[in-house]
Amino acid sequence: MKKIFVEQIRERDWVDSPFLVRDKIMAMAKNGKPYMTLKLIDRSGEVEARVWDRVDEYAERFERDDFIRVQAKASVYLGKMQLVVQELERLADSDVLLADYMPVSARNGVEMAAEFEALVASLTDENLRALMQAFLADISIMERYRTAPAAKSMHHVFIGGLLEHSLAVAGLVDDISRRYPGVNRDLLLVGALLHDIGKVGELAYARTFDYTDEGKLIGHIVLGVEMVEEKIRTIPNFPRQLAMLVKHLLLSHHGQYEYGSPKRPKILEAVILNFLDDLDSKINGVQAHIERESVNDNPWTSYHRLYDRYFFKDTTSAEAKPPAAKPTPAVVAAPMAATPPTRSEPPRDKAGRQFGFTLGEQLKGKSLDLFSAEESEKE
Repeated sequence: MKKIFVEQIRERDWVDSPFLVRDKIMAMAKNGKPYMTLKLIDRSGEVEARVWDRVDEYAERFERDDFIRVQAKASVYLGKMQLVVQELERLADSDVLLADYMPVSARNGVEMAAEFEALVASLTDENLRALMQAFLADISIMERYRTAPAAKSMHHVFIGGLLEHSLAVAGLVDDISRRYPGVNRDLLLVGALLHDIGKVGELAYARTFDYTDEGKLIGHIVLGVEMVEEKIRTIPNFPRQLAMLVKHLLLSHHGQYEYGSPKRPKILEAVILNFLDDLDSKINGVQAHIERESVNDNPWTSYHRLYDRYFFKDTTSAEAKPPAAKPTPAVVAAPMAATPPTRSEPPRDKAGRQFGFTLGEQLKGKSLDLFSAEESEKE
């Protein structure tokens, strides 16, 4: 049984609890001694652990994606929580409740399902609505679309993350369409809902988040275009030019060749989709980075490798205040400004997310259908 979750760990705590091994890395210290770095996860987040003693012995006991019971001392290193392992043992799957280890969207799955269907119903273009209804009718695709994460490590890394991200981009589409006349709202909305549909085949998420063979060899952009083409072929007289525009949205949504985009955006809706997709992913990534470091009192986060900067966490104190009385210059010293910590070492991992919901009964041997009417309250 789970004793303590990652989000509950505090400095100097003695931790004795099961975790899921997301990553296992063997390395050599400067003095020639081996050590092991682990990424341990549960539904609330991720914590790094180090093994300095009996490394070879412990390394033989478990592999990546195994459950292990860890006895360790917690400490903050470079602004991040870290466990120094004293003892560990591998656990059988029957010894743990999988719902304790799978991060899940904070949004209610039934509500997201209803929002998705309402967006499809709002389409005025009959052909685009028929395309989306063809996806809705494909139970296999939709089950994966509703449960897949949006990425392996960068943003929306949790069950239901793909749908949450797609709905967020779709919400931004409605805002943009109202503000800028001439934008094809239906086309852009379909692009928002389908731009990452290929991730249902790109990502594996049975226990930890990783890439499938298809994901590594083909990628979600091409997989998504293939899926759209397959559905279009089932719709009689679907306009060829409209099919081309939809596929262009998927092919160009990463924006630039260096970001893995086969094509650059060459219609207005593709330009907008690229910016909205990037906006939502980055907001989620930054929020997750700040949330995961809320356990320490430093007003600055640790260095974020992806964004190449530190982030100031406390913006609530920046509210407008009445001006103070003018001080006498001779007796008032300038206040010391908060400064970000000196970067002495690059971080060990990318941005993560702390999560507040579980899969509940769905992970007790049941289907991962987050849209079931019988869905229990999420973590």
